Amino acid sequence: MGALSCRAARLIAPIGLAATFAFATPAFAQAPGINGADTAWMIVATALVLMMTIPGLALFYAGMVRKKNVLATMAQSLAAVAMISILWVAFGYSLAFVGDGPWLGTLDRFFLAGMTMDSINPAAKTIPEALFMLYQMTFAIITVALVAGSVADRMRFSAYLLFSIGWFTIVYVPLAHWVWGGGFLGSAGVLDFAGGLVVHLSAGAGGLVAARVMGRRLGYGTENLSPFDLSLAVMGTGLLWVGWFGFNGGSALAANSRAVMAIIATHLAACAGALTWGAIEWSSSASHRCSG
Repeated sequence: MGALSCRAARLIAPIGLAATFAFATPAFAQAPGINGADTAWMIVATALVLMMTIPGLALFYAGMVRKKNVLATMAQSLAAVAMISILWVAFGYSLAFVGDGPWLGTLDRFFLAGMTMDSINPAAKTIPEALFMLYQMTFAIITVALVAGSVADRMRFSAYLLFSIGWFTIVYVPLAHWVWGGGFLGSAGVLDFAGGLVVHLSAGAGGLVAARVMGRRLGYGTENLSPFDLSLAVMGTGLLWVGWFGFNGGSALAANSRAVMAIIATHLAACAGALTWGAIEWSSSASHRCSG
C-alpha cells in the first residue's frame, strides 16, 4: 500500500506542477510582438549607456580638474542621473515621445500614466514601452552631463542644478521630439541614428554658450590649473568607450545586424581617433624637443 502511494505521488506531482504553470502562464505571458532577444539586448544597452555617465563621465571629468573641484565635478554627473531621471519620468518622456505634434508631444504619459507591461511605443515595436522609456532616459541624462564638462571648475553646484533643469526642459525635450518623437524635423526626413544632433550638437552648443557666458576660470594665468589625476580620465575614457557600444548599437532598438555594424563602426572610429591623437601628440612633442 505504501509503495502504491509513492508511485501515485510520483505521477501526480509532475501533473500538478504542469497544471500550476499552465494556469499561471497568462499572468506572465509576453505581449504579442515583443521580442525576447531585442528586449534582452536593450536592457544591456541601457545599462551600458547609464555607465557612460556614472562612472564614465564622472571619472573622465574629475581627472582633468583641480584637486579642490574633483568631488564637486563628480557630483554633477551623479546629480544629472538622479535629477534628470525624475524629470524624464514626470514629463520629459511624454512630451518627447508621446503624440505627434510638430513642436511638442502630449502629457498623456505624465508620470508614466497608462503605461503597462504590455504597452509599446510605435518607435520601438519589439520591446516594452517601459524599456524604451528607460533607454531614452539614459540619453537625456548623458546629454545634460556632457554640458557639465564645459563649465567644470567654473560653475557652482547649485547653479548647475538650476541650469540643468531649465536646459533639459527648454532645449533637450523639444529637440528630441522634433527629431525622434514625430516632430517637424523627423517628418521632414531628418535622420539622427544615435544622437549626433539631439545629443552631441545640442550639448556642444549648450556647453559653448555656457563657457562663453561664464568666462575664464578663476585663477587662469595666475594659478596652477594642471589636471588632478589623468589616470582617472583614462579610466573614464575606457568606460565611455565600452558604453558607446550600447549608445550606438542600442540605437538600432533591436538585436540585429544594424546594431552589430554600429558597434563595429564605433570601435574602429575610436581606435582611429586614439591613434591619430597619439601621432599628433608625439609629433608635437618631437618638434618641441628639436626646437629646444
